[in-house]
Amino acid sequence: MDLRPHIEKFARRFAEIEAALSDPKAFDNPQRAQELSKEYARLKDLVTAGQAYLKSARDLTENRALLQSESTDSELGQLAKEEVNRLEAEEARLGLEVQRGVLPPDPTDSRNTIVEIRAGAGGQESALFAADLCRMYTRYSEAQGWKVEPLDSSPSDLGGYKEVIFQITGIDVYKRLKYESGVHRVQRVPATEAQGRIHTSTCTVAVLPEAEEVDVEIKPEDLDISVCRASGPGGQGVNTTDSAVQIIHKPSGLIVRCADQRSQQKNKARALTVLRSRLLERRINEENAKYAAQRKAQVGTGERNERIRTYNFPQNRVTDHRIELTLYNLPAVLEGDVDPIIEPLMADDLDRKLAALKL
Repeated sequence: MDLRPHIEKFARRFAEIEAALSDPKAFDNPQRAQELSKEYARLKDLVTAGQAYLKSARDLTENRALLQSESTDSELGQLAKEEVNRLEAEEARLGLEVQRGVLPPDPTDSRNTIVEIRAGAGGQESALFAADLCRMYTRYSEAQGWKVEPLDSSPSDLGGYKEVIFQITGIDVYKRLKYESGVHRVQRVPATEAQGRIHTSTCTVAVLPEAEEVDVEIKPEDLDISVCRASGPGGQGVNTTDSAVQIIHKPSGLIVRCADQRSQQKNKARALTVLRSRLLERRINEENAKYAAQRKAQVGTGERNERIRTYNFPQNRVTDHRIELTLYNLPAVLEGDVDPIIEPLMADDLDRKLAALKL
């Protein structure tokens, strides 16, 4: 794929937006100014990556020519060989960034994200695995510089979670985490197993882009809102006041509960945020279903009845079944080193989308 025309196109559009933003009148329309600012930031990164890609391509051509003219046993030949290897990796990485920019940006990629983890088959062991997944995403978020805020949880007896919901805010949160939606399977010997037998348990992970008010209209008359006293850990202020909020959306039947904050108003606002995001996800899934035949194999469809990943403790193995990727670094993954899985998923998704566009 010749990336030069695309890089030139990015540069032209970047110059146009830069000129538009330099005009004070551009800020007379705040929404338009915000859209231009977002596009400016995106194109600035793409132009930088594009220029670096072109330089790497030129340097790679020069070093390959030098390598052909020199003996690989000579000192200069060895240096050229090492430089070729480095530049090939750099050119591939930068080329991937530029190719991602060729695709129309998904408006939800830059959204903050709500993550819902629910225990599935496996009883207490499933609840413990839900806690492991919560810790994994929290650690990953910390490494990315994102902020994690708990929204609601239902603890189990042994320290796990029957359900845990939290919000992640930061740059490109949904862009990276959207591939985590689905059924996660764990195979290990539970702490409660006396005979050392391996058990298989599952958890469901739902990753929802935070919806804005303009995305989903919620009518007050469609809501049944009730308050109650929160339960579980959280301090005297949480447990002795009617601060927990439950919202039932009558048309869809969706039920949302938020009890993490001491303020009833804050819990209500957060519950509405979760409800709005679930309704947006439902609408997106309905739209995607129209193209299910063409997109059945596409990564990131978010179908929760699909087993997307297995965590096998006896073999120290993590397998993502969508792209047949297997890693033998299970402890590191559970400590938040998820990029070795997310990056190949993003690359595979990119390949499929480029192929669909015949690029």
